[in-house]
Amino acid sequence: MPRANPNLLVQSLRGASQVFFMENAATGLLFFVAMAYASSLTGNWATPIGGALGVLVATLTARLLDCDAPSVSSGLYGFNGILVGAALPTFIASSPQLWAAIVIGAAASTVVTAAFSATLTDKWGIPGSTGPFVLTGWLMVAAAYSFGRLQVTGDAPRLAADLVRGSAGIPGPADLVAIFFRNIAQVYLLGSAVSGAIILAGILIASVPAGIAAAAGSLVSLVVALAMGADPSAVSQGLYGFSPVLTAMAVGVIFLTPSPRVAVYAGLATVTTVFVQGALDALVAPAGIPSFTAPYVLTMYLFIAPKRLMAPHPHAPVADHMVGEGTPARPASPAR
Repeated sequence: MPRANPNLLVQSLRGASQVFFMENAATGLLFFVAMAYASSLTGNWATPIGGALGVLVATLTARLLDCDAPSVSSGLYGFNGILVGAALPTFIASSPQLWAAIVIGAAASTVVTAAFSATLTDKWGIPGSTGPFVLTGWLMVAAAYSFGRLQVTGDAPRLAADLVRGSAGIPGPADLVAIFFRNIAQVYLLGSAVSGAIILAGILIASVPAGIAAAAGSLVSLVVALAMGADPSAVSQGLYGFSPVLTAMAVGVIFLTPSPRVAVYAGLATVTTVFVQGALDALVAPAGIPSFTAPYVLTMYLFIAPKRLMAPHPHAPVADHMVGEGTPARPASPAR
């Protein structure tokens, strides 16, 4: 496990890496490179800037609130903030009020992370993971409809259910490779296959088993979505794959001890997440909010709840009960 580091930049980069359960500043830096590459294609730099602002604010908030120091150092208070910072510019038009909303949302995500740790994790041993991001993101996007100076853009909700069915044919071999990487990139709300490849490389630097699980989750979700007749446009954008990628990692290698039985269990969880993705997209569409990583969060909570049947994963301890890569540790700190 990386040593505790009081440096804000290192803590923030680890927070970026914790989006994919890693505790590695170099991995976090590569994730920012992935965001920057995607932005260079569109000319819109709001996502990496918002992500950087979000993780800095979330981490600083945790430090100011005197949250558990090892957890802050590990980035466990930063990853929800970076997702809030990346998500809000994706769904809300740029304005001074947007940046104020990012600061407020990122700071609030730290408090919500601590609240999840004190309830969900402390009582049931279930990691909060990106649940605080989903809750905070939903509230911030929904609130934008009430405020005249926050304009929800035409991209929101950018959901699989909103796309025109049958607008594209079955992808060819080259397209399948691109979709495989977009599934990974969309965790950071990026539509670039190259960005997905960079992110996967960052995961592999920190943990080869986690990288393999991410790749497996992307492949399984792609096969299931196409086999079930999901809209090819949605599949092509990676909208059916990002939550299953996280599920495969969380259930397969992060919070449970890897084994053949756990691999099968994780496979079932990954397939289930594809169906939950479709269901939640349809459920939240009338509210005009994106599903974010809610399909992963819901599925992971349900599949991790019976973890007494399987031993927790033994390495990367930091936080309350289940953290980082899933080991028991100190109380009063957030679970990854």
